Amino acid sequence: MAVKNFQVISRSCFQQRWIFLTLVILCGTFASIAQTTEPTPPIEDDEGKPISVKTDLVSLTLSVTDLYGRLVSGLPKEAFTIFDDNQEQEVTFFSDADAPASIGILFDVSGSMSGEKIGKARKALEKFINTSHPADEYYLIAFNSRAQLLLDRTRDGDALLQKLTLVQPKSNTALYDACYLGVERVTRGTRQKKAMLIISDGQDNASRYNFGEVRRLLKESDVTVYAVGIMDRADAGSPMGMQGQAFLDELTSITGGKSFYPSTDVELDEIFERIALELRHQYSIGFTPKDFTPDGKWHKVKVKVKPPRGLSRLTVRTREGYYASPNSSYK
Repeated sequence: MAVKNFQVISRSCFQQRWIFLTLVILCGTFASIAQTTEPTPPIEDDEGKPISVKTDLVSLTLSVTDLYGRLVSGLPKEAFTIFDDNQEQEVTFFSDADAPASIGILFDVSGSMSGEKIGKARKALEKFINTSHPADEYYLIAFNSRAQLLLDRTRDGDALLQKLTLVQPKSNTALYDACYLGVERVTRGTRQKKAMLIISDGQDNASRYNFGEVRRLLKESDVTVYAVGIMDRADAGSPMGMQGQAFLDELTSITGGKSFYPSTDVELDEIFERIALELRHQYSIGFTPKDFTPDGKWHKVKVKVKPPRGLSRLTVRTREGYYASPNSSYK
């Protein structure tokens, strides 16, 4: 009798286990179906860096100013119109949030920055960091005859400033190489917005890369470049000084940034503060090009902004265009 009771209990347990396993398999099947029919949220790695997803979405970072050069924030999505090779596009992504950025700081420590130049630039950079978003991440690149990464992705602004106090200006200037290294590091950043701040007189006499290569690289990237030209009276009137200024103007223009040439210490501080504020009041906007073809060709982009009632004509700055690369991705 005891054996019979054991057999009955064992059969019952087997049936229960079979039912349980069946339910598990069915739940797994339904979960699999749900995953294939619903979009999954972006996945982030251990460092919070979003994983790239291939898409046709073109993203732009915009700065809007009025006639007096003052930043204009709070504009709605409907105020912007995008043209891709003169064809109007539908805005599919829009944000005006005060979001942090990945910022490459390229600091000239060549011999031409000796004397008062480098001290003033260090002091003004402190103003920039104190005004920037507290969650910004920085990449510090110092350059003279070669470009060197002094700090790789840090949110410690004090550590960055301390690092610069240990550097003494000397030797030649490899600004183009520094730009290449800066883009390479910043594009690996975890923040959606990418920017570079060049602090230099713009003169180059030691780079392996040339101007055309740097220009092409920046046209391929989505990095906004700002430049603060640290020049004295001798620089302003010399051929090297004029060439350096032309280089900084070109790089900032094609990326939607801006170059500045302060003449006083007060103006220098104000400019660094202005750049920090502009980065915090930019618009992020995106569109999916109509009839997109990944043929690698250059597409010219133009953005128009309609001023709200009570404001006069506004100016919008953004990068000049994009390459329709088959490996493009939106992060």
